[in-house]
Parts: sequence; structure tokens; C-alpha cells
Amino acid sequence: MIRTLAIAGSFALGSFSSAHAQDEILNVSYDIARELYAAINPAFLEQSEDGDELTINQSHAGSSKQARAILQGLQADLVTFNQVLDVQILADNRFVAEDWQDQFPNNASPYYSLPAFMVREGNPKDIHGWDDLVEDDVSVIFPNPKTSGNARYTYLAAWAYALDQNGGDEAAARDFVDRLLEPRRVCRRLIFVS
Repeated sequence: MIRTLAIAGSFALGSFSSAHAQDEILNVSYDIARELYAAINPAFLEQSEDGDELTINQSHAGSSKQARAILQGLQADLVTFNQVLDVQILADNRFVAEDWQDQFPNNASPYYSLPAFMVREGNPKDIHGWDDLVEDDVSVIFPNPKTSGNARYTYLAAWAYALDQNGGDEAAARDFVDRLLEPRRVCRRLIFVS
């Protein structure tokens, strides 16, 4: 019996064809999920339907790197990625069902993602929310949303915040995000954790 898991908050798919014994599975995941799975895997072990011992092995790297590893032969039982494109390439190559997005709620997309604001010790600029990030004397560290899944979620969080604060006004939301990501304010060489 192949066991499957699905985790809200990331793109998760089960039922890969696997060369593993039936008492172990390999979760191929993006880096940031390492500690999450270490914490929640025991709950799945306790719920084993047939009482057999189950070993959950983990492989972690960048989401796109993990997708390429599967295409090159890494035997995954479960994938957890943070970018639709990385799951879609597996579907395009028949590693997962073409209708993978229809198999889980929210089109297999996370229904929430929480960015974290990291500030200098003592928070000298008194940063507590999104509006504080667009002050003239504040710079942000933010990866490129074109290449980083977490950056996309953080961009979307900023957009959603601005829409909410401006009564759904998309022009005002665009202005807010433009100010947040203004090139003079953003250092893209470091990673913003979200």
C-alpha cells in the first residue's frame, strides 16, 4: 500500500510510483519545509492504518532543483513544492496526474502563507507592519519574485494587504507594491524569509 500525505500551505502531491519498500516513503520537499515535516511526520506515523512501522525519509533543496531531480530519476512518494511551475513540469512529464490541481482544495494551492518581518536588534525603525516598510528611511531585503516562490507569496501578501487597506482599489495596491519594491529600496542579494 502506498501511503500519501497532503499538507496545507504548500503544493503537496502523493501517489508517485516508487521503488521504495512499502514501509517507507520519500518526501521530496523544498528547503523551508524541513523543520515542518520533522515536527509533523510523527503524527502520520501514529495514524498508520495497518499498524506497520512506517519510515518517512526526507529530501530537501530548492523547489525547482527538486523537480529536476525527480525528472532525472529521484524516486519520490510525495512532493511538497512552493511553485506551481515545479509541480506542473512533473504533470507535463506524467509523473503526476494532469488534473493534480483539482484533487485538493484551493486548486492544490496554499490558502494562507505568512511572511515574517525580520528587523535589526531592538527594532530601531519601529517596524510593525506593511506600512512601515514603505517609509523613506527603510530598505527591504527581498528576493526576485520571478525566481523565488517565497518572494511570490510575499509579493501577493503585500498586494492583498494593500487591496484590503484601500477598499479593493487595484491602482492603490499597485502604487503600494511599487513603493515597496522600488529598486533603490530593495536589496535582492540576500534572502527575505517568509
